[in-house]
Amino acid sequence: MNRRLVLKRMGSWSAVSAVSAGGAATLLSGCAGPQPADYAQEKPVLDLRQYFNGTVDAWGVFTDRSGKVVKRFTVVMQCSWQGNDGVLDEAFTYSDGTLQRRVWRLQALPDGRYIGRADDVVGEAQGQASGNALRWQYTLALPVDGRVWEVQFDDWMYLMDQRVMLNKAVMSKWGVRLGEVTLSFTKR
Repeated sequence: MNRRLVLKRMGSWSAVSAVSAGGAATLLSGCAGPQPADYAQEKPVLDLRQYFNGTVDAWGVFTDRSGKVVKRFTVVMQCSWQGNDGVLDEAFTYSDGTLQRRVWRLQALPDGRYIGRADDVVGEAQGQASGNALRWQYTLALPVDGRVWEVQFDDWMYLMDQRVMLNKAVMSKWGVRLGEVTLSFTKR
């Protein structure tokens, strides 16, 4: 059953209670999950300024809550840095022929922290790198059926070697998991 129908059937008070309970469960489970520091000893060490510099290709899938592949896509990224300021220009091609572009403007901060902005990102993305891993969190304004939904992404990227990085992102709304994005990056 789809989420809008469930919330509509539950009524507004029940829906608010369910969303609040879901948010509380997410907060509690977030404390128990992995943290970037858990990967501090892992090698090779991920430096975004080094990895995302030049051309990077990516292949990915979006799976819904049941695990069904809903979309497949490729991405060609043109990346450059001037000191601590970086630009990641992403050109997406989806399996249905749809094209999309996202331009990230990143800033490297002390202690492996990063912040970033893009036109379809609400507010500022926050990242923390440690060892071979990066946790990247942000809210994306996602067009769905003629409306725009603000959806939260919790990305984890793992550098496998100097050319290959894997990315797994959980997408949620109101603390409820909607699906996952899985990507494989290859640096040219």
